[in-house]
Amino acid sequence: MLAGEQALTPLSTYVYYYVVTTSTVGYGDFSASTELGRWIVALLQIPFGLALFGVLLGKTGQTVTYLIRRAMTGDKSFAHINNHIIIFGWHDTRTKKMVDYILADQKRLDRRILLAVTEQMEHPFLTNPMVDFARLSSFTDLDELKRIAIERADKIIIDGQDDDQTFTTALRISKLVNKHCHISAHFTDETKIEMLHEHCHNVECSSAKSAEILVRSMQDPGSSRVQEELLSTLHGDTQFSLPIPKGVQAMEFGKLFHHFKYSHDAILLGVAHNLSAKNMDLNPPLDYVVSEGDILHYIAAERVLSDEVDWSALV
Repeated sequence: MLAGEQALTPLSTYVYYYVVTTSTVGYGDFSASTELGRWIVALLQIPFGLALFGVLLGKTGQTVTYLIRRAMTGDKSFAHINNHIIIFGWHDTRTKKMVDYILADQKRLDRRILLAVTEQMEHPFLTNPMVDFARLSSFTDLDELKRIAIERADKIIIDGQDDDQTFTTALRISKLVNKHCHISAHFTDETKIEMLHEHCHNVECSSAKSAEILVRSMQDPGSSRVQEELLSTLHGDTQFSLPIPKGVQAMEFGKLFHHFKYSHDAILLGVAHNLSAKNMDLNPPLDYVVSEGDILHYIAAERVLSDEVDWSALV
């Protein structure tokens, strides 16, 4: 305005002209036309503008690099997320299979998966948008557990480097999770399972059943293949579970059995009365009574959702 550059003084024009000039793009559609205006541009605007532009680009680049680096190294905070799945522990082959099996369930709820490790490693699933990564100093540190929103997790898998790490992690988080969260823990030593059940009733424990599988395969050839099919969501029929919704009247198992087979091509295996499936009734008689809150375990090609079942027709 001091130099009489009337064509450049409107705010929108000036901002456009300033960015084009100081970024060295230089379209030439707007430029200083007076002698004083050219001196101002040459001595002040271009030198200071280039410096400012460089600082902004550099800071932006640093911020983007910092955010990407945090995601790669697991230093990012996930305290804001809800209803997520947490996997504690890392094993080169087994953990990747877990993620594949979870994501292969096409009808699962759209929960994010958060992998939590203590190893010095980078994000192993960086290209998968459904998997987050957090590197913790310890699985039992309260501040670190808050960073992964342990109190709002919906499902948890504990697969530590050894049974001791799995045991202490399960013992620590069992009182921190919400009452609807289900915890699954894997052990090699079955005595650890007995000890954990004495203190934690919301943890479902599993152990390697290699001896049982070998004997069953010897006595009934093909048994190992049946178990592989039932466990994997990647191919073939798989074992699923479905809780009976509240408000559904009690009914006989036989009615449910025939309805699931004819309407959903699914075979009911048994009925559990809690998430840990303690005292499950496998292959109950047809007149066995099931009611709201019971959990049905069944085999099907894909998951059957609660709203897909015509509960009123079964009463």
